[in-house]
Amino acid sequence: MKKRTKALFIAGSAVIIAGVFVLGIYMGYAHRPYITRIAGISNKDVPSDITADFEPFWKVWNLIDENYPDASSVTAQDRVYGAIKGLVASVGDPYSVYFPPVDSKEFQDTINGSFEGIGMEVGIKDKILTVIAPLKNTPAEKSGIKSGDKVLKINDTSTNDMSIDAAVNLIRGPKGTVVRLTIFREGADKPEEISVTRDTIDIPTLDSTLRPDGVYVITLYNFSASSASLMTDALHSFAKSGSHSLIIDLRGNPGGYLDSAVNIASYFLPEGDTIVTEDFGTNGSPRVYRSKGYDLLDLKHIKVAVLVDKGSASASEILGGALQQHDVAPLIGETTYGKGSVQKIMEITGDTTLKLTIAKWLTPNGTWISKKGLDPDIPVTVTDQDAANHVDPVLNRALDYLKSGK
Repeated sequence: MKKRTKALFIAGSAVIIAGVFVLGIYMGYAHRPYITRIAGISNKDVPSDITADFEPFWKVWNLIDENYPDASSVTAQDRVYGAIKGLVASVGDPYSVYFPPVDSKEFQDTINGSFEGIGMEVGIKDKILTVIAPLKNTPAEKSGIKSGDKVLKINDTSTNDMSIDAAVNLIRGPKGTVVRLTIFREGADKPEEISVTRDTIDIPTLDSTLRPDGVYVITLYNFSASSASLMTDALHSFAKSGSHSLIIDLRGNPGGYLDSAVNIASYFLPEGDTIVTEDFGTNGSPRVYRSKGYDLLDLKHIKVAVLVDKGSASASEILGGALQQHDVAPLIGETTYGKGSVQKIMEITGDTTLKLTIAKWLTPNGTWISKKGLDPDIPVTVTDQDAANHVDPVLNRALDYLKSGK
C-alpha cells in the first residue's frame, strides 16, 4: 500500500522506523512469527545494520503474561501499539507521536476541523504543559483560559512529564462532560482550578471586515487546508474595497499546513523571495520554500501590519517572520510562541498514523526561533484590565501605525 504523507507545521522514512522495531523483534526471536502478521510489514522494511538486543522486551512481555492480573484483557495488537508509541517517545520530542486506531481517528477529526473537547492548542514549553492558544468561541476561551497558561493538573492527574498526546486524551471527552484544569498564570500568586464543559468544536478559519475608518482586517485563526483559498477571497475583497490599509491578525493562531503559509505569503512577496527553509540536518540538504509571486495586490500602495501574541505559533510564525524580515509589515503585539520544527503526517496502516518531526525550520534570515519566538517590531503589553474593559491595545496600536507610519 502506498503511504500517504502530509506536511504540517504542528511537527528519512518514519514508516520504516516504525516497522524496524516490530520486525526487529521477529528477527531476534523467530519462534514468534505472529509479530510480523500483527505489524503487516515485510523484510524490505528492516535495515540490515540493526543491532539492538530485544531480549528485555520479550522478558517483559512474558512477565506481563505470567504476573499481571488482567493480562488477558490487553491484546497482542494493543501491546504492539504501545511498543511503537514508546519507540516514538524515545526520541524525546513532544511533537512526535504515534496514533493507534482510536487516537488516529481523533487526530484526523481535529485536522478536518471538528471534534468534541474544549478547544485549545497545547504544547510543551520549558518542560511544562502550556496553552498555545484557546480557539475562538470555544469552551476554553469562554472559561477564561489564555495563551501561556501552564496546565499543572487535568482533573486530579499531574501533568508533570506528561506527553502532549496523553494530555489531549485526558482533556478531550464527550460533549456535556466537565474537565477540571489546574492553571498557573504568569503574575498570579497561586494556581487556580477552572472547570470547562466540553462541546463539539468547529474550528474557525478566517474572518474579514472593512472597518468604518477604512482599515481592512483579516483575522486568520489557523492554517488549515482551506485557509489559503479563504485568504484569496478575503484579499480579493480587500482589493475591491479601495482600502490601502490592511491588518492581518494572527493572534492565537497555533499554525497548520505548510502549503497554506507559503501560498498566503506569496501574495505579499515578489516571486523567488525566501519564505522559509527546512533544515533536515544530516538527513538531507536544506529545502527552501520561495514566494510564488501571486500578482493580486498593489504592494507599493498599501500598508500592512501583522498582529501577534504568545499564542501565534508555527505557521503563524513562518508567515509573520517572512513579512517582517522582508520589510513588508511590522509585527505588533507580543513575542510569539516559538515552535521551530516541522512535522510530517504519515499513514502507517489503514487506521494508524505517525506524526514525526523531520526538520527545523528557519526564517528568511536563517534564524531558528524554537523556544524564543519572534520579537515584535512594536511591542504592546496587554493587561487583564484591558480585557475586562473590552480594550484591544494591540489593534489600537496597529491602527496608529497605519495612520502615522510609526
